[in-house]
Amino acid sequence: MLHCIPFLFPLSNNLFKNNLVMRKKTRFLVFLVFLFSAVASAQTVKGIVTDNQKEPLIGVSIVVKNTPKGTNTDENGQFSLQVSENDVLVFSYIGFKTKEVKVGKTTTLNILLESDAEALDEVLIVGSRAGGRTKVDSPVPVDVFDVVKTVKTQPQVNINQILNSIAPSFTSTPQVVTDGTDHLDPAQLRGLGPDQTLVLLNGKRRHTSAFINVNGAPGRGTVGTDLNAIPSFALSKIEILRDGASAQYGSDAIAGVLNLNLKKEKGLSAQVSYGANITPKANDHRGDYDGEQGQLDLNYSTDLGKKGGFINLTFSAQFRNPTFRAGTFDGTIFNAYNAIEQRALEAGDNLSNYFSNSNVNAAPQLLGLIKNYAGQVSYFNSSFLSQIQNATSLTSLRSILSKDVTDDELAYRQLTRKDFNMHVGQSRLRGTQFFLNTELPISDSWKFYAFGGQSYRYGEAGGFFRRPNQARTFTGLHPNGYLPWITTDIQDSSISAGFKGEAGAWHIDVSNTFGRNEFAYTIKHTGNTSLRFASPSSFDAGKLRFLQNTLNLDFSRALNLFEKANLSLGAEQRHEAYSIVAGDESSYATYDLLGRVQDGNTPNNQKPTDFFGAYLPGGAQVFSGLREESALTKTRNVWAGYAEFETDITRWLLANAALRYENYSDFGDTFNYKLATRVKLLPNVNLRAAASTGFRAPSIHQLYYTNIGTLYLNGNLQETGTFNNISKAAELFGIEKLKEEQSKSVSAGFALNLPKAGISLSADAYFIRVDNRIILTETFSKPTGSSPAENELKQIFDTANVNSVQFFANGVDAETKGIDVVIAHHYQGDKWSINNDFGLNLTQTRKVGTIHTPEAIKNAGLESKFFSERARIYLEEAVPRFKATLSHNLSIGKWNAYLRNTYYGKTTGPDIIKTTDQIGDFEFDSYGHQVIRGKLITDLSIAYNFSEKATLTLGVNNLFDLYPEKNVKVNNNNDQFVYSRATSQFGLNGRYVFARASFKLF
Repeated sequence: MLHCIPFLFPLSNNLFKNNLVMRKKTRFLVFLVFLFSAVASAQTVKGIVTDNQKEPLIGVSIVVKNTPKGTNTDENGQFSLQVSENDVLVFSYIGFKTKEVKVGKTTTLNILLESDAEALDEVLIVGSRAGGRTKVDSPVPVDVFDVVKTVKTQPQVNINQILNSIAPSFTSTPQVVTDGTDHLDPAQLRGLGPDQTLVLLNGKRRHTSAFINVNGAPGRGTVGTDLNAIPSFALSKIEILRDGASAQYGSDAIAGVLNLNLKKEKGLSAQVSYGANITPKANDHRGDYDGEQGQLDLNYSTDLGKKGGFINLTFSAQFRNPTFRAGTFDGTIFNAYNAIEQRALEAGDNLSNYFSNSNVNAAPQLLGLIKNYAGQVSYFNSSFLSQIQNATSLTSLRSILSKDVTDDELAYRQLTRKDFNMHVGQSRLRGTQFFLNTELPISDSWKFYAFGGQSYRYGEAGGFFRRPNQARTFTGLHPNGYLPWITTDIQDSSISAGFKGEAGAWHIDVSNTFGRNEFAYTIKHTGNTSLRFASPSSFDAGKLRFLQNTLNLDFSRALNLFEKANLSLGAEQRHEAYSIVAGDESSYATYDLLGRVQDGNTPNNQKPTDFFGAYLPGGAQVFSGLREESALTKTRNVWAGYAEFETDITRWLLANAALRYENYSDFGDTFNYKLATRVKLLPNVNLRAAASTGFRAPSIHQLYYTNIGTLYLNGNLQETGTFNNISKAAELFGIEKLKEEQSKSVSAGFALNLPKAGISLSADAYFIRVDNRIILTETFSKPTGSSPAENELKQIFDTANVNSVQFFANGVDAETKGIDVVIAHHYQGDKWSINNDFGLNLTQTRKVGTIHTPEAIKNAGLESKFFSERARIYLEEAVPRFKATLSHNLSIGKWNAYLRNTYYGKTTGPDIIKTTDQIGDFEFDSYGHQVIRGKLITDLSIAYNFSEKATLTLGVNNLFDLYPEKNVKVNNNNDQFVYSRATSQFGLNGRYVFARASFKLF
């Protein structure tokens, strides 16, 4: 109806129109005012972001402070963003100090970002000698872990444990009843051997351990680097290069490279940690707690001189008590002879005084004494006593007195079956480390640097219990048997020193790195059974020593090619020395009745026996010492030269090429290359790929190690000799001289960084082929034939007093393929922040082609002994083929909460037990190996920051107290190995509860 109003009121029509026009004009003026003010405040700011060399920075995050609004610089370092004049822009980039700039009235902002020493922790040292790359920009996959934050909030304290928890491609767990391996924790990357990963400290090659793993555990036959000799509190970050890098860094870098970076941060900090395994399965499943661990760390750093020099010192001391995870021994402990012997001992008669070789020289009264004391064994029934009394000779008594009387005798001696358990669990350790890291400028363009340290670690691990019913136990001294201990004194020393600086356009680094590792054995609470009453209870069993000295000369310079380019050249000379130092004669020798060392010509009637006529073995029980004839010192020299060229062909295309030549004085030379590229699809999206050849020279240990030890094989203990590659035994078996492992690898993947969302993601697939992989063969038994070669081998077996022998050989070719995925997310709120990290590794290693069996062994039908089904499992399936970790780190005010879930995939036991797929609760593969199914392990910690200088952390590792799959009964050694000791998942210690106090004193 309103449209009729002008017609009904014609006199007011003009007034109405004028009023309407005025309203429209007013509204329009108001709109113009608001529009003008909005345009004035919402200006567009443009600019470029560069570094202090005026080079544009690609992918710099630019965010309007306290808002989600932002952008990134493009491939020319340029940006454009609509803002208001009161806004503050935050410029952030990895490796540079964050900068805040108020917009004001300007429309152009050219920003220069300064490099930041702390932020440079994200700038990689490994992967390229050109430097200045972040892990997103790197042409190869590299993980970077902040160790300073990790050791403050997480349960793990040593490097192996830390990396096993947070790096999906890394595997390391404490070993159990594996001689010296109990004290080292072999580490593997991408499922390859411990000796196929190169370790650097501050970018310099780290020496390996003197120890070689010859026992039944993952990494069998390899030599690794003792990472636990370096205190984690001395480190700022750890880089893991997950790609073949032999062409860049030399031998061993087939799986990748670990680079440990020492701290430079100034001030005085301290940390105290204590924890224990609190689990119902502690103390051989009796409950309570065990495995207590304590650690004290101190780090001090101060200025050195007035030109930016510093010295950083770290001291660490720790103890680790053992854990006990055996069940209850359910085998034979005492026979009837042991019971009679005990009654005689209680009466002051030691029956072992009446014979030394029961086959030929037993005293006439021994038979009567046995019959007499048998009557004092209350649980012998009349029928059994009659058999004893009617026996007319020791020979007839032997079969009678071999009867198992364990339960009755345990009750009489007031002992339990658990008193005869082995020590199955982590070993006892005591250790100290001292490390330094220093730099001192000596001019405007040159500086001196040095770093290194000294560490000492004492270890104590149990072996197989020597029970009274066994010939290995001289019951004249040990009527209840004994549990021998392998103790080790591990000393590690290293020092690197050098000068680096500039001469014209060249950056020069000249350095020398010295490293030494000594592994000394003392066998305690044991005996040389062949010495009977004359045996000591402790033996110096010898030492292993390894020394490495590396001289490096490195040159690099920028080239005026394409967008930018870098050329690196260098040379390396490395000297290695390996020594075997013999132990006490009594630690390895077997003696006759006159105290002379037995040889292959000793007549049987001159050899000591037990009551049952079994010959008494020699050497320190559990670990026969290093022999005089094994003692040696061998050296070799390595000369190497390399060249590496890297260029940004365009802003979006990077190419890298490396060549390396190495010559070994003991086996020859090798030439390797690597090609890598990175394509920048978008400022924060990269594709990358690499292809390389690689090699690993046989370690000097593998070439020359010789020893005799006790191995648990097929349910039995055997004295086994490991004979080196140049021995007569190796020659007679047709074992060829060792040569280098050769590899070919390719990888491809992508990296994505979304700064505004706080997300980075990378995924990489890889393939590695290793030819002539060095293995430790299975054991070969003493030959039974009569050919000249077999007779010579028999003499070698008899002289060494061994039942079997094994050798190092280039045994198989293998292929490894897999996928790595890493996702990181960070969100910063006003008063809180959260970091979410996900990592996944899926890998598979398979033997390919034929086994490289020597003709002599093949003709004898012993190919399965050269590389057995058991050895295949150690190569392919003894470590998880799938591992994933998801962690969350939440900070709110003074509180910090850390939650991590790690899934350890299935492994496979090496022994063939069943041939069906499923029996009860146990699962078996098609070959009959037990499958150890995967488990999800949860870690949780809560930290409270009392101030910037004091933090208390309480936490639990393995919150839900999970254990690996149990061993099937026929493979648990009478309930001693409840869990497999031959595979490596997450250990067998159960829940670990800890407290940690951290202090920043100044």
